[in-house]
Amino acid sequence: MANVLFTNVQILDGSGNQPYRGEVLIEGKRISRVSPAGTGMPMAGVTVIDGAGATLMPGMVEGHTHFAWNNAATLDGIQVMPPEEHTLWTAGVAKTYLSHGWTSCMGAATAKPRLDVVVRNAINSGMIPGPRYLAASQEITVAGSLGDDIPVHMPYPEFSFGQVVSGPEEMRKVVRMFLKFGVDSIKLNLSGDNIMKDADATTTWMSDEEVAIAVKETKLRGKRVIVHARSAESVKQAIRHGIDLIFHSTYWDEESLDMLESVKDRVFVVPGLSVVVKLLYEGEPYGFTRQKAIEHGYEDELSAATEGLTRMHKRGIRVLPGGDYGFAWARHGENAMDLQYLVKYAGMTPMESLVAATKHGGAIMMQEHELGLIKEGYLADLLLVDGNPAADLNILLDQKKLLAIMKDGEFFKEPEGRHGLAGRFGRLAA
Repeated sequence: MANVLFTNVQILDGSGNQPYRGEVLIEGKRISRVSPAGTGMPMAGVTVIDGAGATLMPGMVEGHTHFAWNNAATLDGIQVMPPEEHTLWTAGVAKTYLSHGWTSCMGAATAKPRLDVVVRNAINSGMIPGPRYLAASQEITVAGSLGDDIPVHMPYPEFSFGQVVSGPEEMRKVVRMFLKFGVDSIKLNLSGDNIMKDADATTTWMSDEEVAIAVKETKLRGKRVIVHARSAESVKQAIRHGIDLIFHSTYWDEESLDMLESVKDRVFVVPGLSVVVKLLYEGEPYGFTRQKAIEHGYEDELSAATEGLTRMHKRGIRVLPGGDYGFAWARHGENAMDLQYLVKYAGMTPMESLVAATKHGGAIMMQEHELGLIKEGYLADLLLVDGNPAADLNILLDQKKLLAIMKDGEFFKEPEGRHGLAGRFGRLAA
């Protein structure tokens, strides 16, 4: 692993400070020095990358990732993929995320019991390229709610999208199974979803007894419970049970906002707006006319989410990008749209959305003291970007603008000209 010095770069450090011209020295996996331009860092024995004024920023963190979602238009279309092909697909998607600048990802559910674990392990061993990853279980749900798609005439649980439980003891059994498999997180579907006919996003399905046993078993093993919670009541249920990672939270009331604020130092909200926005405005090619999307409640949900997320942000609750990419209408690789959604629907500035994707992303990965900032001692997960994302978030949707991608001090994508080829980078040395 070569030591690398980035010179002549605009450092966007992830803290919310404006970019400044400087130099960053990488030694091994970590950032060893960060200095303003002109301070004269030592160049002996390092590879020097002259950034020619490009922006150096932390790698982004995707807060709600489904590597196993296969860009299908339905949950069934995801689940029926044969396991061998599904494993290869999931491994390929991991590479896709890294190639789009997402150097860390928080798994939010997988489609088959061990898919996330297998791919995480393959990334960690160096077998395949991918972001640092926290592996999730399948969605655990109850009969009739989101994730229960077993036909009544074919009661075969192995073909269900989610693991269906009824009562605390069934919950205990399923949670223990996933923990044995080695997941980092147990995923519970507390609320319904507007994609469901009889279990919309305002409903709450799981009993307190079921949630409590899941949390007890998971925390006993030092792991984390994460939840699908669109309804206000499901958000409050999550907080009551000490769950700190809440996906969606699109419906709210004053009590749920107060409860979120009371635990804002430990809780994260990842709204995952792509499904709502895309089906409402771009769903017609996938059988969702605008009228159908309105009838399913997506216009009402987006309106509620806009007000609620804006109020959460003003209260200092950490709202992060990420969510539900991997459907036909919101494909893997388009994830950077979430930063623009945070600006449009959560009242953030572009810089605040970047902080959410970097500094707060380090915290959601449980590495807040070593990930998500350009800071001495932190892990060298970095992007060299052509332009200033704080001035134009669209840059992050264009792979050509991602001039270099580094994870753990190693280049996944090397800057053009690093090996002496003519190009953007003028001064290269080793």
